[in-house]
Amino acid sequence: MDRCVVLVDAGYLLGAAASLLAGEPARTRITVDHAALIQGLRDRAEHETQRPLLRIYWFDGAPDRVPQPEHRRLRVMPRVTVRLGALTRSDGRWAQKGVDAAMHAELTELARNRACSDIVLVTGDGDLLPGLMSAKEHGVAVHLWAVQAADGDYNQSEDLVAEADERRVLDRAWITRSVRAKELTNVCAPPPEPRPEIAAILKAPLPETAASAGTAAPRPAEPRPAERNGSRPAAAATATATALPETERPADTPANRGVPTPKDLAGLGRGPAATPATPTSPSAAGSNATLRWSSDKGWVERGPGSGAGEPAETAALPTLAQLTSAEQRWADREEDITTVGGDPFEVGQVFARRWAERVTDPLHLQHLSTEYPRIPHRIDGELLRYAARFGLLAHKDDQIDERDRYAIRAGFWREIDNRTAAERAPTTD
Repeated sequence: MDRCVVLVDAGYLLGAAASLLAGEPARTRITVDHAALIQGLRDRAEHETQRPLLRIYWFDGAPDRVPQPEHRRLRVMPRVTVRLGALTRSDGRWAQKGVDAAMHAELTELARNRACSDIVLVTGDGDLLPGLMSAKEHGVAVHLWAVQAADGDYNQSEDLVAEADERRVLDRAWITRSVRAKELTNVCAPPPEPRPEIAAILKAPLPETAASAGTAAPRPAEPRPAERNGSRPAAAATATATALPETERPADTPANRGVPTPKDLAGLGRGPAATPATPTSPSAAGSNATLRWSSDKGWVERGPGSGAGEPAETAALPTLAQLTSAEQRWADREEDITTVGGDPFEVGQVFARRWAERVTDPLHLQHLSTEYPRIPHRIDGELLRYAARFGLLAHKDDQIDERDRYAIRAGFWREIDNRTAAERAPTTD
């Protein structure tokens, strides 16, 4: 029959709306005008499908399946049917039980009985994929609606997206017509005083360092920045470790290890003149520390002025993640699923296009073009991780095939070259 039906997963719709407007999926953080929301769903469904509405099915969870006030309001609205699953609490979190099964059953029953020609699904759960496929086999057009996710996470099953006949996004402007975030009240109150016995413990002097000392140990001096971060200068660590008996020394102290790690050197801020075996004085520390890393090619020098490290201009190039906002991340994920085919060359072009469009300093783009054919290692690693989303991994060792790597990087440089060439092109009057 030439009618449309809307199946709404309320947990998905309202949870995603809360994440979009309030920053967290708790439905207690939003206020919903259910009458306006139902009318908005009806108007949009009839407009998108070009079919009159038969019914809106509202699937939600409730403790012991007892209708809550919002369910009582909804089920007396025209053309609305409420189906309730169980709402159970586990590990401090509420979870719906039976909602997906009820949606699946309704979806397949409507399609089998040819009760409608179009079904709109407002959900993100991949468990409905078999029901969606069954509905299509019965000649029903399936429309999948998503809620915009401002936190950058994709909130729908990719399999659902791939199988749906039509797909639309309920963006922030549409959601805010019927949903708004609650105002948080800031209650300023002094922190509670600790109980007397806890206060006494907090004010107690430090314990003695040795049984023979007889007096309390003096309070240590304020730690230096390197100590606040959980690491001590190698010289101090060596002195402490040497003072202990051989059997009580920590296994990873410099005295036992012999050669400090790059992390130790970074904490000290040593200059290139320092040797790993001989701790240097603080006066020898410099801001231009050179870290030595072991690899299958021998020692690799990292750091300013080392010759093998990246120039300062290259190291200053931002990554795509640094240039991308949360809403852009969501839009990128949407484009990846619905538009980008996954060809290695195309993947490289898409990544480069996003980077070039979002970089704010044109000098960054110009400097990147001078690095050809080598992509700076931070951006290159990010590019390959992005390509891995499209299944460009060899099954043998979870590495991208070497030919695909060439194609990915070739697509990257083709896009960068096109953009730099456009900027260099002379303008004519």
